[in-house]
Amino acid sequence: MSCCVAWPNSPCAFRRPERPQGCAGGRLVCPAVADHDAEVEEEEPGLAPVGASHVLVKPLTLAIDIGGTGLKASVLDATGAMVADRVRVPTRYPLLPDGPDGMVPTLVKMVKPLPEADRVSAGFPGMVRGGKILSAPHFVTESGPGSKVDHRLEKAWSRFDLAGALQEALGKPTKVANDADVQGAAVVKGQGLEFVITLGTGFGTAAFLDGNLLPHLEIAHQPFRKGETYNDQLGERTRKDIGDERWNTRVRKAIDQLDAMLFFDHLYIGGGNARRVKRDDLGDVMERTTVVDNSAGILGGIRLWEGDHLGL
Repeated sequence: MSCCVAWPNSPCAFRRPERPQGCAGGRLVCPAVADHDAEVEEEEPGLAPVGASHVLVKPLTLAIDIGGTGLKASVLDATGAMVADRVRVPTRYPLLPDGPDGMVPTLVKMVKPLPEADRVSAGFPGMVRGGKILSAPHFVTESGPGSKVDHRLEKAWSRFDLAGALQEALGKPTKVANDADVQGAAVVKGQGLEFVITLGTGFGTAAFLDGNLLPHLEIAHQPFRKGETYNDQLGERTRKDIGDERWNTRVRKAIDQLDAMLFFDHLYIGGGNARRVKRDDLGDVMERTTVVDNSAGILGGIRLWEGDHLGL
């Protein structure tokens, strides 16, 4: 199993605009990723801005990663080089899509220190179609994942045009997709059916055929085991409750089920808890599995503007 990484001090960090030997299209493969015990809420080591000698290649993309515990963004040039330090603020609850303290003004304020970009991409943890939010499982709750659902928030988020709202607020063409779709867009190689799972605050999935994003399926909220969904059984709150050993057993069962359903050619595991996956427990699927760095949630913003993505 390979590990696609973007550590600032790595010999194959994504921040380098040139393509080192053995790297294709900015998808860099290293033999291992160091495990550590940092909480999923903490900032991941990842991209670092390029030096002053780097010649920026346009268009510049403002890439936003909307998460259940944190909101992150940076500006990337066309090579994938990050041209400014990444900005981050914690996700606060309850969170309306708009209004004085809503998602859109929070994002606008967060990205204000960043350089001006030519376009905007955002990954959102829910079902998105045509830039509109069809489901927002984190943001319809009173105080975050696992807390009580607020029907007022459900109504506010239902079919909210997040792409349109961000485009109007930022004055730039904007695309919004599911966050797992965006993360996957950064790492897939364009070879056959490639499947992505993200393990973080919740559980996410994405599917690509020959490099093109397929329509998103909310597998996370389908029954998995014991009357609970994938999201219920594999999310961060559950991992903390049951411990890494039992959680890893569930991850393996989930992968087995999804492989039996899709017969994927390659699997990518991302998200803040990907580092906790015990590689030796994956069995035969390990040989066609890549663990990817969490910074892919930002890098994928470029890929939304490339290719023929049926899922947008």
